[in-house]
Amino acid sequence: MDETDFWQIIDETRDAADGDPDEQADLLVERLLQLTPDDVIDFARLFQARFHRAYRHDLWGAAYLLLDGASDDTFDYFRSWLIGQGREVFEGGLAEPDDLADLLPEFDEEEDGEAEDLGYAADEAYERLTGLPLPEVGGRQSERPAGAALDFDDPDVMAKRFPKLWERYGD
Repeated sequence: MDETDFWQIIDETRDAADGDPDEQADLLVERLLQLTPDDVIDFARLFQARFHRAYRHDLWGAAYLLLDGASDDTFDYFRSWLIGQGREVFEGGLAEPDDLADLLPEFDEEEDGEAEDLGYAADEAYERLTGLPLPEVGGRQSERPAGAALDFDDPDVMAKRFPKLWERYGD
């Protein structure tokens, strides 16, 4: 499995689920069950690499605005959800988190932004295929998010760093 295959599976399951993250997670498990255990491990490795790559203060700030707050767990679920949105949204959000205002024109904080189960789809598929837990695939995440810390509760800081998101979602 390569990166193109990874994103194709993400796109297929998102489209089939009409953007519903819980349905996408279920469809992703079913899709992964059609692969070999080694391919599921590769998928998990690719997912985990993106999940760790998105562990950044600036992206957390964007999630904080989009979701009207974001705890540690909520930010984890947001990163899984962001991967589930596909390559264009994921890479665009990492290139400039404020651009999520344009990349997610119909974002609804009640329905979007959290997809905990997407992060566990490969684990579930691998266990169902082999009867064994998924091996460790991606190492540990760094203890601290990358980049400069932001004061998410300071409206001036947030408005300056994320002008487009602030205009749509700020207080």
